[in-house]
Amino acid sequence: MGQLRANGKEVEHEAPAEKEGNIIVINTCGFIDNAKAESVNMILEYADKKDRGLVDKVFVTGCLSERYRPDLEKEIPNVDQYFGTTELPQLLKALGADYKHELLGERLTTTPKNYAYLKIAEGCDRPCSFCAIPLMRGSHVSQPIEKLVKEAQGLAKNGVKELILIAQDLTYYGLDLYKKRNLAELLEELAKVEGIEWIRLHYAYPTGFPMDVLELMKREPKICNYIDIPLQHISDSILKSMRRGTTQAKTTQLLKDFRAAVPGMAIRTTLIVGYPGETQEDFEILKDFVQEMKFDRMGCFAYSHEENTHAYLLEDNVPDDVKQARANEIMELQSQISWDLNQEKVGKVFRCIIDRKEGAHFVGRTEFDSPDVDNEVLIDASKHYVKTGEFVNIKIIEATEFDLYGEPA
Repeated sequence: MGQLRANGKEVEHEAPAEKEGNIIVINTCGFIDNAKAESVNMILEYADKKDRGLVDKVFVTGCLSERYRPDLEKEIPNVDQYFGTTELPQLLKALGADYKHELLGERLTTTPKNYAYLKIAEGCDRPCSFCAIPLMRGSHVSQPIEKLVKEAQGLAKNGVKELILIAQDLTYYGLDLYKKRNLAELLEELAKVEGIEWIRLHYAYPTGFPMDVLELMKREPKICNYIDIPLQHISDSILKSMRRGTTQAKTTQLLKDFRAAVPGMAIRTTLIVGYPGETQEDFEILKDFVQEMKFDRMGCFAYSHEENTHAYLLEDNVPDDVKQARANEIMELQSQISWDLNQEKVGKVFRCIIDRKEGAHFVGRTEFDSPDVDNEVLIDASKHYVKTGEFVNIKIIEATEFDLYGEPA
């Protein structure tokens, strides 16, 4: 979007129908069945609009077209062109724009102005059996620290106060460039950027986690006491088949070390149920672990059998209804844990960032919550006024499983 704007093109992100452009670019995901279905439906919708003369051209880019381009070209031929994940210059050329190298790090963000995602690496070198990301995104490539600092400075200049660090694997950051895990040094440099007040870590792989990051998290107020560490499962036999390179004992110790190093940190995780060969006993082990660990935040997914992955060689032998029932059971358990943890917050004051006004409420978040996936703090707009994009101290007056209600302190 930044490149197109610099070429004098008008660009809208997910525009309402009356503002829709005459050229549509669809950025797809090809990770699991649900994401693929959503992407395909979007392509079909706009291919149909093109047939009806409502738009002139439709281009498709991203992971789905990286992974399934020949199939898509055959099945949905009236898309003008399909592009893979590394073909930005070619896509821009097709849109009549030049790729400007000097714009590296210049962006148009599609999030509210106070936060932005900062991608610190692309691709993944892990061998997880269930995952198609290396097929679509290739090997792990870290972005240099100075480039990321420059991008962060540009974002801060535009009013961004919170950086959400993402990669397919944060834990591996720097190994390719600096021959060592270098996440802590990157965080130190980003924390110096004026205007940035929160830095949040997403998608850290549990094996080989750089523990110096925890020391930094404890002493550097800008780094949120929050980590998203996808564990996927905990039964040793499933972890082995998943090729996760860890065990239940090691994972449990790692989480205990996290909590000892940074008391009160929020830990988010994601789990997969219904992986090939998952027995009722494996599932019970997972449930006991969830009950014992009391994660602050959690997502749970039914296993998706992805072609060309290592696990695709295994028989997808857990029936869909059992997968779904197990996912529901884990989330039921989590909602009780979340309810209990949220009740402990009532009466306390938290520094919150206000993301938006929605209906009758201003909607904010504590440092323990990431946008779109975690708890929100709701402030009654008929009684209180708070400024969006700003930090405010909020006293929590009530809590449900996944929402907090508060008023300015």
